[in-house]
Amino acid sequence: MTKKIINTDKAPAAIGAYSQAVKVANTVYISGQIPLDPAKMAMVSNVFIDQAHQVFANLTAVSQAAGGNLNDAVKLTIYVTDLANFPILNEVMAEYLQQPFPARATVQVSALPLGALVEIDAVLCLP
Repeated sequence: MTKKIINTDKAPAAIGAYSQAVKVANTVYISGQIPLDPAKMAMVSNVFIDQAHQVFANLTAVSQAAGGNLNDAVKLTIYVTDLANFPILNEVMAEYLQQPFPARATVQVSALPLGALVEIDAVLCLP
């Protein structure tokens, strides 16, 4: 098994002991992305919809750096601090992904890194 570390400056740099993504064969494991603007390494906004768009933009950038795109996702795990934002999340997700949609889990948590309102990790299967 050969692991390839995926890294791009078009997504936020890791803020801990992890890689943006790891590719093994044709599977890519993308670490949780929070709504950091990669140029400023600061939260894009404190508004949920803005944060959701930034998270999907970050996931897209890492997916492309791995040689794929977000439509190669087979599984998303979504963490939110308030499930009341679930309808907004669905609307934003539909702007970035095409059917058939990946499997997903959405979990409400008490807190996320740097005060984020949403974090998403992904598993891609590249053709």
